[in-house]
Amino acid sequence: MANTLILGAGWLGTPLAQTLVEQGHQVTVTRRSQTKLDEFPISCASTALLDLNESDSAQQLSELVAQYEIERIVGAFPPGFRKGNGDEYALQWKRLVEAAKESGVGKLLMVSSTTVYPNLAADMKEEDATLALAKNNTHFSENARIMLQAEQFVIDSGIDYVIVRCSGLIGSDRHPSRFALRLKQVSRNAPANMLHQNDAVAATAFALNQIDNEVVNATTPNTVSKAAFYQTAITRSNVDIALPPVTETSDKRILADKLIALGYQFQFKSTLDAL
Repeated sequence: MANTLILGAGWLGTPLAQTLVEQGHQVTVTRRSQTKLDEFPISCASTALLDLNESDSAQQLSELVAQYEIERIVGAFPPGFRKGNGDEYALQWKRLVEAAKESGVGKLLMVSSTTVYPNLAADMKEEDATLALAKNNTHFSENARIMLQAEQFVIDSGIDYVIVRCSGLIGSDRHPSRFALRLKQVSRNAPANMLHQNDAVAATAFALNQIDNEVVNATTPNTVSKAAFYQTAITRSNVDIALPPVTETSDKRILADKLIALGYQFQFKSTLDAL
């Protein structure tokens, strides 16, 4: 059993902490505000205040590692692109990696995103997105480049690592029928790359315990088009929402073949099962 620090105990980090505690690991979690920390629901995990945007956060992190004898760090904090905070994300990971190296941490897990992939209508394997490929390539978004720079800090750290690229996250409190209200259009030729919260947590725990020095996609193996997915989500939720306009635009399909080959068994084999 390993002493594990989860940076960012939110939608994914909190149930991950519960899973790791149940497996017998000693778990410490961080949140950025004392109010949120006081609300943390798992009594048998230690809690600490940490904001990676603070200039002394690397020092604070090193002190946490020493205090709780941390052997593994999980970074499960979002990049904040929707709030316009994306530029800070790579810097946060740079600070995290430096503190981990100085403190002798044995393993890093980064919860990344399939945002890193180029905007091309093709099947996407892990090797199709790297910082080197993204440079001066207009198919990669600026957000993709930021995330790939953060990933590269982890890869170059010299520490045992695993990077889990999650596709669109769904769950009981993130039902896709709600997303339909915000979508301008859906395509019958674009795959719905989605991942249920249960599989996001289980796949991350599996990667932390079983995978070394790899980048893996975490996405439901079998899916349908976005048009079919959102129509099914709306129908099953019994809400009065109209499907956005349907287009024929093609888009990328994220493949989970590598994670499956490494031994992970998805709880939801199909995105329709996950609704």
